[in-house]
Amino acid sequence: MLETSAEKPVPVRVVSEAISDYINRLGQIWVEGEIAQLNDRAGSGMVYLRLRDPSVDMYLEVTCPRSVFKSIAPLTENARVVINSKVNFYTPTGRLSLNAKEIRQIGVGELLARLEALKKLLAAEGLFAAERKKPLPFLPRKIGLICGRASAAEKDVKENAKRRWPSVQFETREVAVQGADAVIQVSAALKELDNDAEVDVIIITRGGGSFEDLLPFSDEGLVRLAANCKKPIVSAIGHEQDTPLLDLVADLRASTPTDAAKRVVPDIKEELEKIRQLRNRADQKINDRVILEMTKVVNLMQRSFAGINSRITRSSDELNHMLTQIRALSPQATLDRGYAVVQKSDGSIVRTPNKLTKGEMLRLRLAEGVALATATGESELDRIRGE
Repeated sequence: MLETSAEKPVPVRVVSEAISDYINRLGQIWVEGEIAQLNDRAGSGMVYLRLRDPSVDMYLEVTCPRSVFKSIAPLTENARVVINSKVNFYTPTGRLSLNAKEIRQIGVGELLARLEALKKLLAAEGLFAAERKKPLPFLPRKIGLICGRASAAEKDVKENAKRRWPSVQFETREVAVQGADAVIQVSAALKELDNDAEVDVIIITRGGGSFEDLLPFSDEGLVRLAANCKKPIVSAIGHEQDTPLLDLVADLRASTPTDAAKRVVPDIKEELEKIRQLRNRADQKINDRVILEMTKVVNLMQRSFAGINSRITRSSDELNHMLTQIRALSPQATLDRGYAVVQKSDGSIVRTPNKLTKGEMLRLRLAEGVALATATGESELDRIRGE
């Protein structure tokens, strides 16, 4: 370990040699990456590569003897390889590079096996679990859209969404959706949209492609980033038979970009029809309730009328009975049978003949009207006896 201080610094040469010495102790190492740049100079005994980590923006320069390169040729840019190399630190310039001793291309079969292993790992961690899925908003204020530049997928999503809900708004990020920069650009766009307060849901989409073209959407870093997003994510990658790992961690997998648009925004015609049906049902419900209450009122009125009529009838019968009794006890009933009431001029009733004076004026109250008479002083009984 170098011992230095402000008073005892060491020259650049010493630092560079120390770094070189440390790196030399690493020995040979195996490195995996993606060929981002390939320079095969004609007539040169060396082939120069730039090896890239597909998840981050990081490169290493690789110097490969032509014989080693040709042993696995043809290799092209974007190919995934594993390189057995010796790390080299060039002290005069401080340049770090790898000297390739062996190159192995990672085939589709091996990539599939790695993806399957990664899939099992993420599933075991619960990243694909249904309870982690976030519900999509009914009508998002703004839709975040991550897609290729001027791509058909972008057109499909926007046109179908606007056809369903004309006022829908998008916050679009056009990025590389395949190749060396895809993971980095998609990840950056996803972070940005997830932090946008106006974005309620994010669609990540691209059209179909080869297995290798869709590999960025199975990158572990991107998948974990999507799993930790606050906003719900809709994955619409490739065709229905394509299943990148992003589909499994997304809150909703759409079979196509068009399907994603249909899942994210409602159809205004369908919603208006639902409103019309609900309004009709509400109107019918109110009408049925009004009719029911009116029927109850009519029934109550009929019962009330029937009760009142019955009471009136009973009261009328009672009154007629009382009137009959009153008439039976009334003097008028006696008069109606042919009797008369004899009254003096002062209105007093004559009950015995000896109270009368001969020639006294009398009033005879009959059943119908009044007659006048004069007392003769002789009773009818005395006259009958005299005869």
